[in-house]
Amino acid sequence: MSLLHFRVKERRRTIRVALTVPLTVIGKTDPGQRFSAHTNSQSVNRHGALFHLEEIVVAGQAVILVNEHTAQSMECRVVSIHRARDGKQYVGVEFLAPETNFWHMQFPAPGAKPQRRVLPNKASA
Repeated sequence: MSLLHFRVKERRRTIRVALTVPLTVIGKTDPGQRFSAHTNSQSVNRHGALFHLEEIVVAGQAVILVNEHTAQSMECRVVSIHRARDGKQYVGVEFLAPETNFWHMQFPAPGAKPQRRVLPNKASA
């Protein structure tokens, strides 16, 4: 597992959004037994998600993610596994077909700057 220096900017294809969505993760354990786990997303982007998972998975492993709000499923690949200080395992996945709008939301274009609200000047009458 590689660690990023705190000054290194993480580069993503789309911005990450903190969004809690109930998910079902379907996959196979190392001996080949099928598992189905219920969890919630911690953060999402157009190309994947990060979520807590108790089952042991390995980087590169294929899993199926089911959005419990829409019952839509998507095949994914595990790209990162991180253990938090509390011992929980967090798994990052990327969609194998990212052109599908799995989260049913619009993400900003890569490199887009945040919009700033322009407050009207208080004009004297």
